[in-house]
Amino acid sequence: MKLVERILAGDVRALARAATFVEAQTATGRELISELFSRTGRGKIIGITGPPGAGKSTLVSQLARVIRGRGQTLGIIAVDPSSPYSRGALLGDRIRMQEHHADPGVFVRSMATRGTLGGLAQGTLEMALLFDASGRDFVIIETVGVGQDEIDITRLADVTVLVLTPGVGDDVQAIKAGIMEIADVFAINKADMPDAARLEQEIRAMQSLGEETDRADAAPLRRVVASKGQGVEELLEVIEQVFEKRTRGSRQRAWRERLQEMLRERLLAVLPPHAIEEHAKRVAEKLEDPYTAVDALVGVLARLT
Repeated sequence: MKLVERILAGDVRALARAATFVEAQTATGRELISELFSRTGRGKIIGITGPPGAGKSTLVSQLARVIRGRGQTLGIIAVDPSSPYSRGALLGDRIRMQEHHADPGVFVRSMATRGTLGGLAQGTLEMALLFDASGRDFVIIETVGVGQDEIDITRLADVTVLVLTPGVGDDVQAIKAGIMEIADVFAINKADMPDAARLEQEIRAMQSLGEETDRADAAPLRRVVASKGQGVEELLEVIEQVFEKRTRGSRQRAWRERLQEMLRERLLAVLPPHAIEEHAKRVAEKLEDPYTAVDALVGVLARLT
């Protein structure tokens, strides 16, 4: 039986093998996604992002518990920092999700950033499409701990959940530029801490500064205590409500951004590394200007493609 047929039949081992091809950005992986793409669009792609230590992994594990309690399935893409030695994922998220390891309805894949900025790994979108095509009801992408300008998750996810925690200094002011603006849903984790109410007030105050139409469409907010499973079902309900509000036009805009990201990754993969190094050296030595270097690299791409 072909690998594609086995994936569509629910074979978890086939899905794991395909995930390896996709993560390695191989020609086989691209062929698999091309064959499976017509089967995508049924799963909900949910992005979970936020600062380090916000409890994202614990929240994802609890969301998995609630989803499985409904009898639905999910795939989890846990984007981990790279090992400085092997360049592979450190697998911290997979270790923290051990409670689901024997459940075939939960497929967890760790992906290494390998120096990629933006909180994601190269090939994350293709991995999400693979899980979607395999029949998973949800695909949850957990980013590495991100800062204020690492917002690539919005190009991939149908709904982006920003996880914040109280009691870590001037919460909203510290990260409001960029990342605060991408949230479709706010989740205040560790909401049993004393400063939870203050953090919620800060978020509400920030939302009140927008235009009247922006205020009407302000991202909903829910308090959770992920370590105890409190508020997680309500959070999932809100996520689904936001997903259902997405119009066809917004999906088209999402795919425009996704295609741009895929094009950028593909072009960089095609470009020989030595070509960039050669022009970088010339620019550093003031033998050519950056614009001339970029034009030259575009010429290299044109010849290769």
